[in-house]
Amino acid sequence: MNQAQNHPLYSTDRENLDRLCVIDSPSNNNFVELARLIIRYQDFKGAEDLNSDMEKLLKKWNINRDKLEVITRKLWSEGFRPTSHSSPDNVGSGFDTLDSSQA
Repeated sequence: MNQAQNHPLYSTDRENLDRLCVIDSPSNNNFVELARLIIRYQDFKGAEDLNSDMEKLLKKWNINRDKLEVITRKLWSEGFRPTSHSSPDNVGSGFDTLDSSQA
């Protein structure tokens, strides 16, 4: 059963990736957005066009997945948070929010 699957966020992710593909000098937000998409689709059986475009974008930005990971880990460790104009779909997990027990 190796049939390609349809991801429920494909259309939103396609739009985000199309937006990233025209960027020549990526910002911190752009690096984080690409890393999030790569993680989402890395083991997904389907959306080959997204994976292909993500690989092209890495080449365009002159980095590889390892370098992207280094960049984004450093950003997050230094307290990076997505800008307010980012889509609410951009946050990857509940770990990205404050612990309510500390409030």
